[in-house]
Amino acid sequence: MTHICEQYFSGEDDNTSDYISEGLMRSVLHASRIAKRNPQDYEARSNLMWTATWALNTLIAKGKSTDWMVHMLGQAVGAYTNATHGMTLATVSLPYYRYILPYGLPKFKRFAIEVWKVNPEGKADEEIAEEGLKAMEDWMKELGLAMKISELGATKDMIDGIADATFLLEGGYKVLKREKVVAILKESL
Repeated sequence: MTHICEQYFSGEDDNTSDYISEGLMRSVLHASRIAKRNPQDYEARSNLMWTATWALNTLIAKGKSTDWMVHMLGQAVGAYTNATHGMTLATVSLPYYRYILPYGLPKFKRFAIEVWKVNPEGKADEEIAEEGLKAMEDWMKELGLAMKISELGATKDMIDGIADATFLLEGGYKVLKREKVVAILKESL
């Protein structure tokens, strides 16, 4: 899911790649819930692998910039905790997305409606977008993912080192400064 999101949450144009990304994300939601209930379900597991392949084959990045800051944050956490790649991404993604949400509000609103089926009727754009991130958080918890870097062994004393190890990228809605990396990591604790 994160590999898709990091290519999805960038740009503001009506890019065909985003429609593909939304379909892939809906497939991940569907298949992950089946695989959680029945880990032996071959079809669900193969669909997860198929979406993972699409998430990294560069098709959904075509025609747009991409934002891989969740990866940069997650990899720095992994260097300090030796936690798995997926778990580090899970722990930093929501604090990061909540930080960049105001800068990419139209895309986060679209994400909420198209992927999470949030009903937009009578709601402000921010409320819709936040409901989408809350739905994502609930799904991550449903799957049993780690939600805090402290669950992976990170401590407050590690924050400065993790921040220093985080490679800052451009391409997303907001280029981070070190102090914001520290704030996101603290939010992730």
